[in-house]
Amino acid sequence: MAILSSLRHRSAVTSAAAVVGAAAIGVCLAVSSASAGTLSGSLYRDPSSAVIRWVAANPGDSRAAVIRDKIASQPQARWFANFNPSTVQSEVSGFIGAANAAQQIPVLAVYEITNRDCGGASAGGAPDLNQYQTWVSNFARGLGNQTVIIILETDSLALTTCLSSGELNARNQAISTATRTIKSGNPNAKVYLDGGHSTWNSAGETANRLRAAGVQYADGFFTNVSNFNSTSNEANFGRNVISSLNGMGISGKRQVIDTSRNGGASGDWCGDDNTDRRIGPYPTTNTGDGNIDAYLWVKPPGEADGCRFTAGSFQPDLAFSLANGAPNPPTTAPPTTAPPTTAPPTTAPPTTAPPTTAPPTTPPPTGNGCSASVTVNQWNGGFTASVTVTAGSASINGWTVTITLPGGAAITGVWSAQPSGTSGTVRFTNVGYNGQVGAGQSTNFGFQGTGTGPATAACASA
Repeated sequence: MAILSSLRHRSAVTSAAAVVGAAAIGVCLAVSSASAGTLSGSLYRDPSSAVIRWVAANPGDSRAAVIRDKIASQPQARWFANFNPSTVQSEVSGFIGAANAAQQIPVLAVYEITNRDCGGASAGGAPDLNQYQTWVSNFARGLGNQTVIIILETDSLALTTCLSSGELNARNQAISTATRTIKSGNPNAKVYLDGGHSTWNSAGETANRLRAAGVQYADGFFTNVSNFNSTSNEANFGRNVISSLNGMGISGKRQVIDTSRNGGASGDWCGDDNTDRRIGPYPTTNTGDGNIDAYLWVKPPGEADGCRFTAGSFQPDLAFSLANGAPNPPTTAPPTTAPPTTAPPTTAPPTTAPPTTAPPTTPPPTGNGCSASVTVNQWNGGFTASVTVTAGSASINGWTVTITLPGGAAITGVWSAQPSGTSGTVRFTNVGYNGQVGAGQSTNFGFQGTGTGPATAACASA
């Protein structure tokens, strides 16, 4: 069973199966406020994703810099695809807590519907729809009360060929109930239902399916997950879906588009063999289109589709092919390297609760100079720390952050800063791209270590 690994890319003409991937997400990418849609703010980047672990474990690889700067630096969706009703609440709560501490928006892809993928490469999900609702209820309890983005059940509405009419009605009811359950658990959750993509079902048919599944309770729909259709084609398709929904009396719905690998040429759907694909627009809530709430990387770039490599496995050749020659990320968020980890790369979601997050304890900046705050993800025997450096009332051109580690703690890896040592009192200085910080603006660096993470940090400007 290919949990969290492959999705299907089908078209209305061929109905041929393809495959979906999934992943984890984490540390943060700064994005300017949205000029369109209903979302604004920066998206959260998961420091434990497969691509980040690979970059950390392979610093000397010739592909590492390109993959680090253009893929690992970006926020991607964390997938929840294990049927784990007893632990899903704590798993979600830990992830949401880290994003809330960073004051950023997490993206969660729920992939648990019964008979998902019609028994294809990503077969699995909840054993039945009653147990599905139990899982969703527990999932919703971990969502907190801040803005979160929920990608609810990829392929669940676009792919229904294996369902009888009774099973289809039951699925529609389950998705409608799940939407309301999530909204009840967190009224600030932004929930999007499956809209397939622009070369699959027609816009009118897609609107009919969305209406049957309760899109009136959701914020809109997502398209192009794990696919390669251009952003412009998806946007046109989305406008037609919205128009059809408006004609049904369902207004105010918006689209999110997966742009994780739609920046290259056309060709075979399978990304495992296609070397002319490129990453598309970088993730952002600033789409410039009133119908589109966000461009997201739902399918993690570099994870296999399953036709050549194991579905969902991270393949550096694929990641390098997608990133090489692609534009650089926005300069508002300089790329970061990633923390090393003792765990090998894997696309399987965690089955135990993720590390809890300690909120920053340093007060906000005042006056000139700079301040620093620490957010720690602690687990048994180790931690990662994300440090935010904020300039005061004047811009700074270089900074040094001093952190005293608790006894027995030792640093095993650092990204986006230069450390003076590995234990005791450690000074971190900026690297080339993140030394200049505008007045009131922030930049980030981080590190990973053994033992207990620090609680405070002190900053001095150059």
